[in-house]
Amino acid sequence: MLLANSPIEQKQLLGLDVFIKRDDLLHPAFGGNKARKFSALLEMDFSDVDTLIGYGSAQANSLFTMASLAQLKGCQLEFYVDHISQWLKNNPNGNYRAALELGARIIEVGELDDREGLSVAEYIAQKVLPYKQGALFVPEGGRCHLAASGVEQLALELAEWQQAQSKDKVRVVLPSGTGTTALFLSRFFFSQQLDIRVLTVPAVGGEDYLRLQFNELEPDSSLHPDIVELGRKYHFGKLYPEFFTLWQQACACGVEFELLYDPVGLMALQQAFAAEPDATWIYIHQGGVLGNETMLPRYRRKFPGLFVG
Repeated sequence: MLLANSPIEQKQLLGLDVFIKRDDLLHPAFGGNKARKFSALLEMDFSDVDTLIGYGSAQANSLFTMASLAQLKGCQLEFYVDHISQWLKNNPNGNYRAALELGARIIEVGELDDREGLSVAEYIAQKVLPYKQGALFVPEGGRCHLAASGVEQLALELAEWQQAQSKDKVRVVLPSGTGTTALFLSRFFFSQQLDIRVLTVPAVGGEDYLRLQFNELEPDSSLHPDIVELGRKYHFGKLYPEFFTLWQQACACGVEFELLYDPVGLMALQQAFAAEPDATWIYIHQGGVLGNETMLPRYRRKFPGLFVG
């Protein structure tokens, strides 16, 4: 089975006794939370699909996952981005490099003559999909009901672990982009009336944005995960020295985390743990460490003092 049950490891993480769900170990070419979201596509018949179409940033985890999926299924990935920096074009690395090596076509919409002021999503809807036969379109980051089955498999694995370990008051923490994974996990646990609660923190946008994403996929707010409020706004993709320091401390447990989403997720874990120290805490490692190829040089350029010694 490609997406075999990932291990759950007990660690001293940032001085906290927690468990880590190692979805980063699912598969070298198809891992992390994007593998969960796109797992339904693995079961899908692609005999009539010759092009897989997605969009996002040039370093999105979904770019590499979709490129891997396209290679596995024998079709072409067309991935649309708004902009690719000249530095990245000259120095391909991270998800961008890996996707190119897998044969992905990464299309910079900002450089197209017929963009006509359209957003990337609008461009695909108006200028691409109507003229593409045999195309399968996947929304940004896998934010769609297609993701439910793969995330519910993750939820089932966590529920089976809870039962096997006889744990009560299980609390699951993960950072959110669109919030799709956190939402479908929470909905499953509530529907099964399990003593497992999901806590998440917005890494992209704020609390209002995240609630909007939840509501679009599941109108019943009683099924939504709890949102941890950190007390300050962190801008997605911006470099913060405290993020890097926390990342270094977290990696000391013997697990490499990623530098884009995990710092806010780990902050949320610390805050939530302090409020309920008697619970059983599970942090979901959602992969994405390939992106560190890009993030580490960025931190080195901006904060060279963090690398002294």
